[in-house]
Amino acid sequence: MGEHTTTKFPPEILDEFAGVGVDLEKLFSAGALGQRMGLQVLEAAPERVVGTLPVEGNTQPYGLLHGGASAVLAETLGSVGAMLHGGPAKLAVGVDLNCTHHRGLRAGVVTGVATPVHRGRSTATYEIVVSDEEGRRVCTARLTCLLRDA
Repeated sequence: MGEHTTTKFPPEILDEFAGVGVDLEKLFSAGALGQRMGLQVLEAAPERVVGTLPVEGNTQPYGLLHGGASAVLAETLGSVGAMLHGGPAKLAVGVDLNCTHHRGLRAGVVTGVATPVHRGRSTATYEIVVSDEEGRRVCTARLTCLLRDA
């Protein structure tokens, strides 16, 4: 869980944030909570954000993946997409998160993929699909972020 994977950013994102003086890896991560949970953002662009989360260490008392862990993965990926959409002049603040849990898992790694539903000037909404290693849907989430001036 302590491994660090470098996030893949498209060249246009690297160019857009080049002169701003921010650490993209740090800014577009799950922060301390994500580190404790083993969450990794693998790919990040306004059109698609991909990340993973291990089931081990993120379970509830029945030994199943905790619904809150899926929510953390979903909110992280959707927020990263919204932040990249807003660019360096905006901050993305989550205002609504909805999660539907479809199946329980006891082991393995889940992968979340966030894609935009709406990308406007003041809000961005992403759908996040969390799947198991066999490609079965574990959770479907929707996140709306308010885009505020930085």
